[in-house]
Amino acid sequence: MQDYNRKIIDEFRGNEGRVGGPFAGAPVVLLTSTGAHSGRSHTTPLVYLREDDATGGRGDRIYVFGSMGGAPKHPAWYHNVKAHPGATVEVGTESYPVKAVIMTGAERDRLFEKQASLRPQFAEYQSRTKRTIPVVALERVG
Repeated sequence: MQDYNRKIIDEFRGNEGRVGGPFAGAPVVLLTSTGAHSGRSHTTPLVYLREDDATGGRGDRIYVFGSMGGAPKHPAWYHNVKAHPGATVEVGTESYPVKAVIMTGAERDRLFEKQASLRPQFAEYQSRTKRTIPVVALERVG
């Protein structure tokens, strides 16, 4: 998985935030978080939902989803932001600090349903696992 992510990260950074393959046309963000146990920086490419797509308004949030392709456990990046909510994102050519906020209840459900309506593979990921796929808001800081 690390080699796979490395190729996407390199493509993202070499093409002003655009990637091809299975992510072609999808909004991709690079999330750099601090390891929950190691304390080291880790960068992960993720498909995201913009706040204006989710709420119909403008805002300084994007939403990411801990789908891990429907695996039975949460992805490492989720544990990282849960332990250390301060992170950095790269969107296109812009990089900025964020604070991760785990969404819960009806708000989490609404956001997940919006993402699944735009990108049906997320509904498929949820059907593959018994866990509830986390939704995390990344709020711009400063």
